[in-house]
Amino acid sequence: MQTDLARKLGIEFPIFAFTHCRDVVVAVSKAGGLGVLGAVGFTPEQLETELDWIDEHIGDRPYGVDIVIPGKYEGMGATDADKLQEDLKALIPQEHRDFVQKLLAEHGVPEIPEDEKMQELIGFGTAIAGPQADIALSHDKCVLLANALGTPPPDVIEKVHERGKVIAALCGSAAQAARHKAAGVDIIIAQGTEGGGHTGEIGSIVLWPEVLDVLGDTPMLAAGGIGSGRQMAAALAMGAQGVWTGSLWLTVDEADVPPAQMASLFEATSKDTLRSRSWTGKPCRMLRNEWTEAWDQEGNPKPLGMPMQFMVTSNAVQRGHRYPEQAKDVQFNPVGQIVGRMNKARPAKDVVFDLVEECIESTERLQTLMDVDVED
Repeated sequence: MQTDLARKLGIEFPIFAFTHCRDVVVAVSKAGGLGVLGAVGFTPEQLETELDWIDEHIGDRPYGVDIVIPGKYEGMGATDADKLQEDLKALIPQEHRDFVQKLLAEHGVPEIPEDEKMQELIGFGTAIAGPQADIALSHDKCVLLANALGTPPPDVIEKVHERGKVIAALCGSAAQAARHKAAGVDIIIAQGTEGGGHTGEIGSIVLWPEVLDVLGDTPMLAAGGIGSGRQMAAALAMGAQGVWTGSLWLTVDEADVPPAQMASLFEATSKDTLRSRSWTGKPCRMLRNEWTEAWDQEGNPKPLGMPMQFMVTSNAVQRGHRYPEQAKDVQFNPVGQIVGRMNKARPAKDVVFDLVEECIESTERLQTLMDVDVED
């Protein structure tokens, strides 16, 4: 099962797996798809370490890296990361920091020693994600660079093309897709609102054909709530060159997800997610919990813009990862509506093969319906 894009990238199946876990990247690529490492949680130095590890374990398989340079954010255009961080800190009201501390304290989430706290602004914007892009492009097996929010800057697009690699960008509307194409982006990832993480408001089944209509020969990957081969077949039938998946890989055996967080995913239904600005400052689909409800309550602080909101909440994310049992009710848990089907842990390769098998079965079923003898 190869589309033109899959052949171009040297992968067996047109399945793209976004993940923050290097083990999942390797497992999916080895199974015939393309693992894509989300870089937003890493400093440039940490990203180099992660990619070196992937290079050592992935064999001759390709992979991708996803960065975050939004089309619009506070401090846009800044190139000095340290100065940008200090300038943005000055814009954050103390009441927001106090509110976060109060929420975590009420739920008994322990503090992290000061010298172990991560930077508040990492993997974000031109000043930080720009160097990440350079690192990714220096690795030969990294064939794809994706930008999660907005059209990538012209210099990033140019660097990708100079290295003979391809660049992708996510969108949530046909207008955004058209801007990506005009800027020279090679692959447009159309993500419906059902997806996990940052999404727009348009459902996948409506969004995909709208985007395809404006792209012409530019390939589109379908994203947003995909977790089965039936959905994959539908996307390919519409004209997609592959599927971009994310939430699905949170519950594979290789995923670095704490047991308490994994349990919350297994227990959730498709009705248990919502889009909230409470963690990053932009609408992000996640599991509803006491954290999201607190930010919506009258009288409490309202989320700041990106990236200041994450500068306020980054310590809470780190504490949640360090103490998942205590933080289970105030944990950052980005996931799409497909969570209702994520009920057990399986090896990543089994997920890939099941997607392919079910996609083929669905395609054959459709072909049977189309093979109708017409009398003369």
